[in-house]
Amino acid sequence: MKTKKQGNNWTAYYDPDTKRYFAEIIYTSREGREQYNYEITQDIYGRLGTFSDDVENERLIKSAQMTYSFENTMYGTLGPERTVWDKEANEAMDKCVKKAEKKSR
Repeated sequence: MKTKKQGNNWTAYYDPDTKRYFAEIIYTSREGREQYNYEITQDIYGRLGTFSDDVENERLIKSAQMTYSFENTMYGTLGPERTVWDKEANEAMDKCVKKAEKKSR
């Protein structure tokens, strides 16, 4: 099974060691940066990338459990705002991302 899928603003990961699935949505612009991490299901992971429009992929990801959000934009925040809902899942995703990046080198 593929361990990484990617679109314009989203990336999804599968960790074969823990059998868990994660996704992140990142928006960057002149106005700042936003990042949202999710723990997704196998079904969502399987469906990602099958839509012709990335907006549909993002909607599918957003239907899952959000684990982390970071927003630093000129609209509504004065500085970095970090909120972690599920610290364990966020740390597991970080490990999964590092493994995927290591394999791609």
